Amino acid sequence: MAQTKEKVDLQDLFESLSEELPEDADLSELTEKWYYYLEHPIDLNKTDGRELTELQFLDPLLIEQLLEHKTISGNFINVLELQSIDGFNERIVNLLLPFVRIGAESPLETLKVKNFKQEFTLRYARIFEKAKGYRILDTTRSRYLGDANRYALRYRAQLNDRIHLAVNMEKDAGEPFFKDKQKKGFDFYGMSLSVKNFSRFKNIVIGDYALQFGQGLSMWNGLNFGKGGLVQNTARQGIGVKPYTSLNEVNFMRGIAGTLQMKHVEITPYFSYLSIDGKVDRTISPATISTIASTGLHRTPTEQRYRHAASQMAYGLNVLWRYKRLKVGVHFNQTQLDVLKTKGKGIRQEADFEGDVLQNISLYANYTIRNTYLFGEFANSMDGGSAWLAGSIISLHPRLSSVILLRDYKRNFHTFYGQGFGESDNTSNEQGVYLGLTYQLGRKLVWSNYADLFCFPGARYQADTLSTGADFFSQLSYIWYKRGQLSFRYRYRLKEVNYMGDGHTETGLVSTGKQQLRMELHYLLSSTWTIRSRIEANIFQKEYQENSLGYMVYQDVFWKSKAGKFRSNMRIAYFDAASYDNRIYAYEQDVLYASGFGMYNTKGWRTYLNLQYHLSRHLQIWAKYALYYYPGRETVGTGLDQIEGNIKSEIKVQLRWQL
Repeated sequence: MAQTKEKVDLQDLFESLSEELPEDADLSELTEKWYYYLEHPIDLNKTDGRELTELQFLDPLLIEQLLEHKTISGNFINVLELQSIDGFNERIVNLLLPFVRIGAESPLETLKVKNFKQEFTLRYARIFEKAKGYRILDTTRSRYLGDANRYALRYRAQLNDRIHLAVNMEKDAGEPFFKDKQKKGFDFYGMSLSVKNFSRFKNIVIGDYALQFGQGLSMWNGLNFGKGGLVQNTARQGIGVKPYTSLNEVNFMRGIAGTLQMKHVEITPYFSYLSIDGKVDRTISPATISTIASTGLHRTPTEQRYRHAASQMAYGLNVLWRYKRLKVGVHFNQTQLDVLKTKGKGIRQEADFEGDVLQNISLYANYTIRNTYLFGEFANSMDGGSAWLAGSIISLHPRLSSVILLRDYKRNFHTFYGQGFGESDNTSNEQGVYLGLTYQLGRKLVWSNYADLFCFPGARYQADTLSTGADFFSQLSYIWYKRGQLSFRYRYRLKEVNYMGDGHTETGLVSTGKQQLRMELHYLLSSTWTIRSRIEANIFQKEYQENSLGYMVYQDVFWKSKAGKFRSNMRIAYFDAASYDNRIYAYEQDVLYASGFGMYNTKGWRTYLNLQYHLSRHLQIWAKYALYYYPGRETVGTGLDQIEGNIKSEIKVQLRWQL
């Protein structure tokens, strides 16, 4: 089992959950949970499925089948029994094994008195080259008010696995630090205290927390994964209340929440009061907010004016009823601003929310019958609009499973916290049909496919009228157990966008298409060396324009000492994207909790080196040096981030002390 833990592949996990995520996506919320379960594996004989849900990569039908197997066959004797459960193909088993166990974690672990554990993590990062925003001295112009250093401090404390304390502090590059409007130091402070199994309460969280209910139409804080290689994971699995431990400064609640258990009923009341960023005008009555900012950045005078300019109070109640394999829940939320939200004047903003009070109510359910998992949610914003989603996951054969998902989000459905499944980021103005199919051709061969057909009834970004689109995906993976994986992936996306003809006399919509092809090999050469190779190319097509091409090739090398105290990995990549539409996203290794997706755009080279060393049993250090090199260019980046020259390089250093 110790050897299995060493082989967990976070890159495969993230890229299976989502095809691409933005560069600034903070994945620490999930990586921290994964590392926790790597150190404290889930006992398959004791879990009720909640911990397995938190892993994110197991779809609900698989979890139900695992629990049913345990009920019918009795307790697991060995974790490899997972291979005998319908739907648990080689790929899923490989992903799951590092996170589960049978019985005690180890013979020595049962002799330890689990008491109080603490962890301090300090991270420093900086881009070496000086961006334009730092060189501007004229105080009347937009500029960065702070230095280019980035700091993050994390503290974690745990008592008997029942009480958890998390404290976060962060300063982004360009933000003031102990000066100007940031005399208190860090730009972001976060804290959460969670208590499990307190009297009749399953959990109580004070401070920062996240709520995840139903299919996310009305309420879903934190990370949200869209379409990816694990096609059945389109069915959301809300886990209710959980502490919020991410460094992301938006999309969370601050206050108190808890879940009261009463036989088959779970009651979750919550209250939140949080300052938000935005463009507020208090010279008129009532005061208005025309833009709500969600970047979490406060570097320039304008961003500083937007910082904490308004407040948002939210409270609500969720009631969930469980009976055998049936779950039915109802959720009510009211959100109140201390200013009046106004909508923009653009065509696509005509149906936006306007007012200072928004109420949402939703009804959701899921039910497992034999080899079928049914799920759905209906939500309504009390100011008019509605949204619904319904679907099923069906195991058609021990080697064949499918998913069907239908959705219809009205233009005037409004929610501050919804993150329903879809093509667009907001849960509104979208209709669609998603069909997925996974077929295990053999013990080592898995074929995953999906087709998503969608339309936007009203205006949206880059389309001023009704528009349609489609997304097709197919991936074939050959897996060597404990050795590696070879995969081929094809994706074709179609959308309609605005078109303006020559002389600005002709308008309308034109079709665009992007075809992507990827081949990747990940292989364990020996107990110390591992390689990952990828080739990816795409073609972007748009009516009345020439096709453009983008491609990227990279080589990763991983090494660890036999004693396991020292580890390193490096990447060298070459990319050439003719336009922004040809950009390519790829997961990048990083220091602990800081992994993310890099964007490969224009033409150049990308390389980085990661080092990790265990100084002692309690002290570990990480370091990363990364470099972009763009041959022939005079500048890198745009706006205040523009750098003179053709190189952009970065250093990160992180120290963790465990007690």
